[in-house]
Amino acid sequence: MIKISNVFFMVQKNNRTVFMAVIVIFCVAFFLRFYHIDVTPPGIYPDEAVNGQDALKVLDGAPWQWFYTDNQGREGLFMNLVAMSFALFGVSVMSLKLPAIICGSLTVVGTFFLSREIFRSDRIALVAMAFNAVAFTAVNFSRISFRANMLPLVLVWSFYFLYKGLHSRKYLDFVIAGAIFGVGMHTYIAFRIAPLILIFLLPFLILARESFLREYWRLLGTFMMSFLIVTAPMFYTFWAHPEYFDSRAEHVFVFSSAVNQGHPIKIFMRSFLLSVAKYTFVSDLNWRNNYPPYPLLDPATGAFFLGGFFYVVYKSGRSIYRRVKYFVRSDDMVIYPFLVFWFFAMLAPEFLTYESNPHALRSIGALPMVYITAALCTSVLYEHMLRAYSGKKFTIRKALLYGAIVFALLFNPIKYFGFWAYHPLTAIYFEKDITQLAHDIQKVPTDRDVVVILGNMQRVPVRMFNWGRPNYTDFNPFELDKIVLSDPHNTTFFFSDFHKEEILAKLMAQYPYMQLHEVVNDIGQKYYVLQ
Repeated sequence: MIKISNVFFMVQKNNRTVFMAVIVIFCVAFFLRFYHIDVTPPGIYPDEAVNGQDALKVLDGAPWQWFYTDNQGREGLFMNLVAMSFALFGVSVMSLKLPAIICGSLTVVGTFFLSREIFRSDRIALVAMAFNAVAFTAVNFSRISFRANMLPLVLVWSFYFLYKGLHSRKYLDFVIAGAIFGVGMHTYIAFRIAPLILIFLLPFLILARESFLREYWRLLGTFMMSFLIVTAPMFYTFWAHPEYFDSRAEHVFVFSSAVNQGHPIKIFMRSFLLSVAKYTFVSDLNWRNNYPPYPLLDPATGAFFLGGFFYVVYKSGRSIYRRVKYFVRSDDMVIYPFLVFWFFAMLAPEFLTYESNPHALRSIGALPMVYITAALCTSVLYEHMLRAYSGKKFTIRKALLYGAIVFALLFNPIKYFGFWAYHPLTAIYFEKDITQLAHDIQKVPTDRDVVVILGNMQRVPVRMFNWGRPNYTDFNPFELDKIVLSDPHNTTFFFSDFHKEEILAKLMAQYPYMQLHEVVNDIGQKYYVLQ
């Protein structure tokens, strides 16, 4: 049996043990992302269903797109993956979410390889992987069909091959790193900030390694060529349709006068501080992103992250100081500043946006760095205890450290599946009633006409789950005059509380013989059936 101490605080001696630990953690990560996926979260949010709707259009013969324009525009890779999932497994909650589940699970593995590559430590890599495997936020987003889930995946694997290439000096590593980084342009709008991480890192590479440009310029050129080849279709799309590139930025950008109302610095600082503080001090109040009123990280991981972050900043400053004053070249200059750049660059899509901050989804690209930094702190603490204590004092402190890690590993899944998943506000934020309404329509005989009256976005999940159903139409409450029935006696209406009185008055005036049935779910949400 593998002891906890052997799993989490080993050095690179027993590769078989490390391999087995990686397999176990990966299986845990996949299980937490797949378990009860049909009912947790308790509904399909309309933004998820838009992705599924685009995928269904593709399967019906519409062209595959690099960029889909519905819902204010989205990079197309994720929708194309959903289309493949639908083609293989049919239309279901599971197949809609499968690409997100896979992305989240592979990000966990990538976190291990990246951490081990930059720190040369299985200890840090395994703890970082374990934190990422069970963290509430990472698990939560991996169970929602958002394209943002591809961003952490792209970052950890592209950075892994980049650092591997810096160590190996092999062209293949730079080709793979550039290609994966290029895929990022096809994932999520927040990736557009990611190249700044590498731009800011380059001077530190030059300062840290003698003759860096002379020795690496061909390798860096290989990275750039690979990156540009993979991103070319998206760059061409933006060139041909420039409106796709900034479809909504002016409406939410903190420096837009329409947003800051003449106080850009004040609005920026407020947004920035909320974005940084959400990990340990303030809450993302959106129940799709978090479990309010708590911060994103549990107390143990939050404390480790804070300690690790200050350590990273200290090591960054120290390496720069030593380079400037004493001309000391050190790999610390290409490790710790990199983590700082990664964190703030991937936080930028959040703090440069005024709307609904803090908003964890916009900064999803920073999550792997957060878990890596927390793991670094556990390792630094362990090394400090080895040097500073012995005997009983060491044993007690080691037990406390192990206990904090185990607490984090157990607390997060319990928080997600034991509390958040069953909270009424979770069901409300995921519009559980609309998903139930969609499934109820599937019980109606296909020879009967079905008319759905819902808001524009609420109609999308209903339409997705009933795609291809004969005799199905949907309208928003302001289109009642467009409803024309071929056989009113063979028609069933479905609608929610949204403009219920107007809908009911209009329909009952036209079809007074119909009967209204109220459907109430387990949290008191209502929708209505008229037939």
